[in-house]
Amino acid sequence: MVTGAETEQDRTKRRHRRMLFDGVAQLYDDSRLGYPREIVDFVIATAGARPGSDVLEVGCGTGQLTESLTGYGFRLTAIDIGASMVGAAQRRLAGSAVSFQVAAFEDFAAADASFDLIISATAFHWVDPEVRFAKPARLLRPGGWLALLVTGERYDDPLGAALLGMWSARSDDGTAWVRRPHLSATDIVAGNGFFETPVRQTHTRRIARPAKAIVAVENTRATSLSWPADMRRDFTAELRRQIGSATEVHLTQDTSVTMARVVPAPAPGSRS
Repeated sequence: MVTGAETEQDRTKRRHRRMLFDGVAQLYDDSRLGYPREIVDFVIATAGARPGSDVLEVGCGTGQLTESLTGYGFRLTAIDIGASMVGAAQRRLAGSAVSFQVAAFEDFAAADASFDLIISATAFHWVDPEVRFAKPARLLRPGGWLALLVTGERYDDPLGAALLGMWSARSDDGTAWVRRPHLSATDIVAGNGFFETPVRQTHTRRIARPAKAIVAVENTRATSLSWPADMRRDFTAELRRQIGSATEVHLTQDTSVTMARVVPAPAPGSRS
C-alpha cells in the first residue's frame, strides 16, 4: 500500500532523487512534452471546475501542464520543490496570473478547504506517503477532486528493447521503475478512506521526435540523474549508437489520469 511506511533508506533515496531535476531544469523544459488537451479537458469536466475555481498544481516542474491550465480562468497556484524549475515555469508563463511558490508539498502552507481541485502531473509519487492523500483531503473543499496525471514514452523496437536493457544493466532495481506505475487507482482507494472511488481516462498518440530530444529526455530521468558522471556519459554514448543515423525517433506517448473526489466530512453530531 503506497500510503504505508517506507524504510528510512527508501525515504532518503526518494527525497534525494526528487531534487535532481532542478539541476537540469533547462534541458527538462526543452525536451519534455506537455499533456494532451483531451486529458486536461477530462479533468476539468469531471471536477466541474470553472473560471474562478481555486486550483493547486503540485510539482509543476517547468510548467508543461501549468500552461494548459492557464486558459480556464482558474485562480491557479503552482508549486515545485526546485527553484530552477519554478524559474523556468515563470519564464514560460511570463505575464500570467499564476501564483508560483518554491515549496515541497509537505511544507506547503494553506488553510483547510482552500481548493476545488488539486492536480499533479508525473510528480505525486515523490510526496511523502504519510501525507500523500491526507493533506489533499484536508486542503480540498467539500466535493473537491484530486487528479493525478502520468505520461510516458514507449519507443519502437529495436530501440525500445535496447533501451530497456541499458536501464536494466545500470539500475540498482533493474527495470522495476520502468514497469511500475507512478500511482494507481488502488493507491488512492487505499489512502485511508480519504477519497471516493476513482475514475480513470487514458490517451495514446503516435508521434515522431528529433533524435536529440530523445537523448535529452532519457537524461532527465531521476534514475539517470542519480548516476555518476562517467556512467551518464557512457549511457548517453550508447543511446546515441542505438539511435544511429536516424534524425527522428518514432514512439507512442501514453498518458493517463486517475482522479477521485474527496470523501464528504461527517455531518456535525453524526457517528463516524
